[in-house]
Amino acid sequence: MGKRTIVPFGPQHPVLPEPIHLDLVLEDERVIEAIPSIGFIHRGLEKLVEKKDFQEYVYVAERICGICSFIHGMGYCQSVEGIMNLEIPERSKFLRTIWAELSRIHSHTMWLGLLADAFGFESLFMQSWRLRELVLDLFDLTTGGRVIFSVCKIGGVRKDIDSEQEKRFLDTLAEVESGIREINNTFFNDPTVRHRLVGVGLLSKEDAHLLGAVGPMMRASGIAYDSRLLGYAAYGQLDFSPVVRTEGDGYARCVVRAEEILQSIDLIRQCFTRMPQGAIDIKVTGTPNGEFFARLEQPRGEVIYYTRGNGSKFLDRMRVRTPTFANLASLLKILPGSELADVPLQVLTIDPCISCTER
Repeated sequence: MGKRTIVPFGPQHPVLPEPIHLDLVLEDERVIEAIPSIGFIHRGLEKLVEKKDFQEYVYVAERICGICSFIHGMGYCQSVEGIMNLEIPERSKFLRTIWAELSRIHSHTMWLGLLADAFGFESLFMQSWRLRELVLDLFDLTTGGRVIFSVCKIGGVRKDIDSEQEKRFLDTLAEVESGIREINNTFFNDPTVRHRLVGVGLLSKEDAHLLGAVGPMMRASGIAYDSRLLGYAAYGQLDFSPVVRTEGDGYARCVVRAEEILQSIDLIRQCFTRMPQGAIDIKVTGTPNGEFFARLEQPRGEVIYYTRGNGSKFLDRMRVRTPTFANLASLLKILPGSELADVPLQVLTIDPCISCTER
């Protein structure tokens, strides 16, 4: 047995985009155990439902995370609409789906750039983020925001997408698709990438199920589940199937995300083809009285929103179960046995979002 030491990893680290904190138990250079420390940036956002009325709180929900902001607002709205039995217009369902999938492209291209940067591929990092800028420009064009959008509301959405904006959307997505295919071909066929990720950080299908893994983490281990298959928003009217790999290693998790970018582009095109004309919101009267669970697919996996109303304009409770929190158990499973130098890359393969996790 070699000498055992404990090395703190994070919350500040050159590779980490988010302040995750792990204490790594090492035997020489090999990881024996990883111990997480949660709560470094806790902000107490869920408590604010007692002080912000249920209509205002959608703006707070969006600020849970700057990367996943639209789907946080969308999930909160769906949970309150579930309590109040509100059926939003069909067009607003498609608009929500378009912005949700654009959020997935934004998140995955950002992650892809960070992964390339962790390998030292600066040009691929810049190319990924150049494509991400085009996506943010589409958000700016249609919502007026690049990080926080405030376009989702209880009862529908606040803004529509006209025919001129639709053409800009489709032209930009064609450019993004071409760029992503080129990056994927370059990045995932690189021998350095394959050497560092293939066969490293293995998570079996059984362990993924047992530990409650979600999103690309789960689908890369062979579990063909995606919350979008529940049919919320307009997903029930679109044709798609989950992107699945069976290897369960770091490489498979990365490939799943990269392919999901192309899938999201296809889903947005389907939305524009099938989206009906009509109203984009309904008038909301009354206050929420009851409770509801809403399940959606964030870029990192299934997210659950629980809201409980008491008949007043202030909710009793709003609780979010975020995908990174669900995937932490799997992260602690895949790190033991790897080398210390592998840890930063393996952490990036779960695409951690600590802002969401610690709210």
